[in-house]
Amino acid sequence: MQTEALNCPNCGAAVESDRTQCQFCKSRLKTVGCPSCLGLMFLGNKFCGHCGAAAVDTQLVDEKDPGSCPRCETKLQSLRVGTANMRECERCGGFWMSRKTFEHLCDDKEQQSAVISYVGDQNRELNTAEPINYVPCPDCKELMNRSNFARISGVIIDLCKNHGIWFDANELPKIISFIDEGGLKRSREKEKIALDDERSRIRDEQGRLERMQRRSGGGRFDRDNDESGWSGVVAKLFDL
Repeated sequence: MQTEALNCPNCGAAVESDRTQCQFCKSRLKTVGCPSCLGLMFLGNKFCGHCGAAAVDTQLVDEKDPGSCPRCETKLQSLRVGTANMRECERCGGFWMSRKTFEHLCDDKEQQSAVISYVGDQNRELNTAEPINYVPCPDCKELMNRSNFARISGVIIDLCKNHGIWFDANELPKIISFIDEGGLKRSREKEKIALDDERSRIRDEQGRLERMQRRSGGGRFDRDNDESGWSGVVAKLFDL
């Protein structure tokens, strides 16, 4: 990468693009590509120095222990993109965020746009030749579960129930695109149909068991004493 002079987003001083700290105000520096012209700029600049386009409101965040990338074990870097706090692996292009942050991202189109503008061409494709494996949570180090986001997106994410979600390279843009195209609505509609079908099946099973109970005079078909029968299924169904 060719070195060029850029302006520090904190003090405005001219600093070479390969520097990680401003020699004048000691601010931490990180170069990113402008989402409009792909020219280099420092994270935190309000406007691109090449084309003048407004930059995404993004800041480096000091975090005592941001953890390591679950894929390549590189130390993660904490960022605030718009209002979303997330961690990035500069080596493989993966992102880590808490469940709360991700839920807010799913509901907020403005935040989705900010994240897409920042991520842009920053992400790299994951080597698909590598075998699929379970990776550790950056916070608790326990192996995370793998899940098809919204069951129909086709994007397999790694998640820790207690701490957050890991997105491999280009998974986050794919998920935001899925949401923008109405994927979550389709997923909810599909789940509702499946739930209605399950309720119908349970009602049919209930009727069958009651008929058998009447013919047998009770006994082993007494639903009140069978926690594993249809009553237990219904209870679990409405607890979802």
